[in-house]
Amino acid sequence: MYQLRPFRNSDPPHLAEIWRSQPPQRGVLQQVSAPILEFGVFSKPHFDRQGLIVATQDGRPRGFAHGAFGPNDAGSGLDTSLGTTHMLMLHSAHQDDALASDLLAASEAYLRGRGASVLYAGGIQPLNSFYLGLYGGSELPGVLQSDALLQRTALARDYQEASRVRILQCDLVRFRPPVGREVRAVKRTTELLEVLDPRAQTWWEACVWGCLQRDRFQLIDRYQRTPIATATFWDVQPMSAGWGMCTAGLYELYVEPQHRRRGLATYLVGEALRLLRRRGVSVIEAQTMATNEAALAFYEKLGFTTVDEGVVFRKNGGGAGASQTV
Repeated sequence: MYQLRPFRNSDPPHLAEIWRSQPPQRGVLQQVSAPILEFGVFSKPHFDRQGLIVATQDGRPRGFAHGAFGPNDAGSGLDTSLGTTHMLMLHSAHQDDALASDLLAASEAYLRGRGASVLYAGGIQPLNSFYLGLYGGSELPGVLQSDALLQRTALARDYQEASRVRILQCDLVRFRPPVGREVRAVKRTTELLEVLDPRAQTWWEACVWGCLQRDRFQLIDRYQRTPIATATFWDVQPMSAGWGMCTAGLYELYVEPQHRRRGLATYLVGEALRLLRRRGVSVIEAQTMATNEAALAFYEKLGFTTVDEGVVFRKNGGGAGASQTV
């Protein structure tokens, strides 16, 4: 017989044990410990113990589900109208579909109790502040294809597939920066600026990225002295340590609208990858929506290949909600 209760301060070692019992998966960090969970989950300023529901048997945790929210439009606080169940795990020795369903139902009840009118399963921008570096890769990709438990439980509880995410990687050993007339023209009219550990612009950005090592590259117009394109990477830790490859994740790529279709993104990312390779980075990871053909073509041109896929699930009857940027 299982009992459900909110998180307690004595739970982290047990939750880490549950995590370590999972079968090997590319997108799930294996050697999780209580300090790593503290880093990726419990230390976040908006962590709510009521949203992490623990299933116990004879007083010992055997599984958990974690529900949480995204930011308001200003990024200054939470918007509890939009919620997701980030994580659902059962110990490998206690796989029970009925228990998984009860945990997901308890997470839904918590989210609705805080005011959520749209429910998701899986973390994705802007529902992306927990488990970065522990699950997925460069960003949270919804529910990984290999995460059979959460996928199966979500479908059984009337969630529907809302979108798919492609997870891509580029081997920098084989990478060659793009060349050509367009690239030369961009190089003549811009300067490359690098900003290490850029300051967070909002409370939410600090919640998501504040404890992670980031590196921002910008193209500056030589004449106007204004930034016209930005690419931001982060050190995918601790997950990349488990892969045995020094990996940087590209999570932000933006070109000012009036400067698009000039090859700026190609040149910027190419220069950033060249510099990161020089510093010992061997793999770059990125992700984008499976329906974004332009982004997929862009990454393919730079040598990225698909290595995994995620699914975003939305509860039946939910409205429009989370979306992913390139």
